[in-house]
Amino acid sequence: MFTDDAVYVDQNGKETVRCLRKDGMGISLLRDAGIEAVIISTEENPVVSARAKKLKIRCIQGVRDKAVELNRIAVDKGIPLSHVAFVGNDVNDRGCLEVVGLPIIVRDAHPDVLALAKYRTKAKGGQGAVREVCDLIIKARK
Repeated sequence: MFTDDAVYVDQNGKETVRCLRKDGMGISLLRDAGIEAVIISTEENPVVSARAKKLKIRCIQGVRDKAVELNRIAVDKGIPLSHVAFVGNDVNDRGCLEVVGLPIIVRDAHPDVLALAKYRTKAKGGQGAVREVCDLIIKARK
């Protein structure tokens, strides 16, 4: 939830989004703690790829079923889904939120996923929710 779900489109159709640097710092701190983050997106968008590259995290786009992809990642890493946290905000995240050990939603998540979360961020998507989650995970690990 690096963005507030808004997209800016210029006259040529180029999309841009606004991200917070403190969310990026949270990802960096998570990586320094030995915890990997991955972006799984149903959309394919170069702006997402660019942000992931800058943050040095894996980005998988054009995913039809996020839960299938998440399970594939967990199996490849040898990590049970019960040890995985997933941050979501909408109905296309439902499958992942249902199978992970720590389902997290952002403050402004769609009402249809509210009941699936064990944690709901204080911050909205694109307004520090990623950093909030990173800080909580690092703190819990200590």
